[in-house]
Amino acid sequence: MARKRAHVYVSGRVQGVFFRATTRDNAQEQGVDGWVKNLDDGRVEAVFEGDPAAVDAMVDFCYEGSDMASVSTVEVEEEEPEGIDGFEIAY
Repeated sequence: MARKRAHVYVSGRVQGVFFRATTRDNAQEQGVDGWVKNLDDGRVEAVFEGDPAAVDAMVDFCYEGSDMASVSTVEVEEEEPEGIDGFEIAY
């Protein structure tokens, strides 16, 4: 199976609004591997790896985020898959 990897940076009101937990839950539902974490500058960074359609769905999710989030910009970089297994909230 072909795998895709997207490295994403999300800006806006995305910390303290369950963005990471909702991202993790959605990724697990989609069967996507990777991680999500808060950055010191207020952004959220995430890596999604897996089935191309599922990765695309996770990137699409980032444009809306959790119910209380207010996303202003999403930067996406496609990278070579690294074979990540599982999805976690990183600290």
